[in-house]
Amino acid sequence: MITRRNLIAGSAMLGAAAVARSALAALPEPAYPVGPGTAPPPTPPSGRPFHPVVTLNGWSAPWRMNGAWKEFHLVAEPVTREMAPGMTANLWGYNGQSPGPTVEAVEGDQLRIFVTNKLPEHTAVHWHGLHLPCGMDGVGGLTQPQIPPGKTFVYEFTVSRAGTFMYHPHADEMVQMAMGMMGLFIVHPRDPAQRRVDRDFAFLANAFDIDPGTYTPRVATMTEFNMWCWNSRVFPGIDHLAVRRGDRVRIRMGNLTMTNHPMHLHGYSFSVTGTDGGWVPASAQWPEVTTDIPVGAMRAVEFDADVPGDWAFHCHKAHHTMNAMGHTVPTMIGVDQAAAMKKAATLIPGYMAMGAGGMADMGAMQMPLPENTLPMMTGTGPFGPLEMGGMFSVVKVRDGLASGDYRDPGWYKHPPGTVAREWTGS
Repeated sequence: MITRRNLIAGSAMLGAAAVARSALAALPEPAYPVGPGTAPPPTPPSGRPFHPVVTLNGWSAPWRMNGAWKEFHLVAEPVTREMAPGMTANLWGYNGQSPGPTVEAVEGDQLRIFVTNKLPEHTAVHWHGLHLPCGMDGVGGLTQPQIPPGKTFVYEFTVSRAGTFMYHPHADEMVQMAMGMMGLFIVHPRDPAQRRVDRDFAFLANAFDIDPGTYTPRVATMTEFNMWCWNSRVFPGIDHLAVRRGDRVRIRMGNLTMTNHPMHLHGYSFSVTGTDGGWVPASAQWPEVTTDIPVGAMRAVEFDADVPGDWAFHCHKAHHTMNAMGHTVPTMIGVDQAAAMKKAATLIPGYMAMGAGGMADMGAMQMPLPENTLPMMTGTGPFGPLEMGGMFSVVKVRDGLASGDYRDPGWYKHPPGTVAREWTGS
């Protein structure tokens, strides 16, 4: 029989334990998402109470109580992820999606997490930022045997501190993380009133290199990514963050790309209240409008949503708010292409000169695209093309939203006289 005592006692030698075939029938049934949208968080049905997070374009894993243990079941497997309407990717993930479901627990919970491997190679799961026995840390070959294809292992540990964490493989890491294997791990305070906010959003920044016309990422890419994602989605496929005016809002962000991301919110300043090292004491919090998230790190920011409007929220690296970008395109600004265009049109019917006056025209063009890709600059707002992509969304602050209503409220209706306009004289 698998118990916490014999698992921890043997952790230095064996790490996470394999589940016997006869015990597989007793596993919790693995859950799967319904579509690529943001799933509103349900009230916790059992265990200690907590205020659940809202995983952007994602969902939280259900659990079952088995005595004092809260049990989850993750399935590592190939998945298909819609990155935005018009483009899908063949990835690896957990429970049918990349990233996998968010695991939510409460300080003091005893967790039993089953991991079934349906990948074509071995794997292991590292619980990034959590304090736990060494044999449960999930580093294949160091703290545990690798999980072979077709096998199920179990991790057992008690979560000892609240905060914002994540999980990801520590096996063939370059390939498995480049293929999308990751997920959020949120531990809530034992006291539900502690650090309470009204809306608590969460996402992971990740990136892929997927050539137009193909479906599978290049796993050996180090820096030249062309799809910069939040939760394996790119704009305009990233849901908007609907917020009620007056709400205290928290946004938790993690970075599992190969570079840093300065995340910027328009219209507000916020406080940096947490990292994956823990909560920042009030006396040490600092105000920002942009917070830089290093590779392999988490940040939590908070603000009071007191000004209604549609407020852009994005990575401030300009190339990270574009899709399917070619990095070897020449700069044509100021180049007279008229003569070359006439010659090219005789060889390529429909050829168009581009870039002489900048790239903004691309936002309004409806050009034919290769199979399974997205425009570099896309999206339409209430005043025309948004010319965005990648890591971009909108925080929509509104009066009158119901508590727990995360549906898109539509575009903001500006009061008369409050929109920038053409100057036509005094």
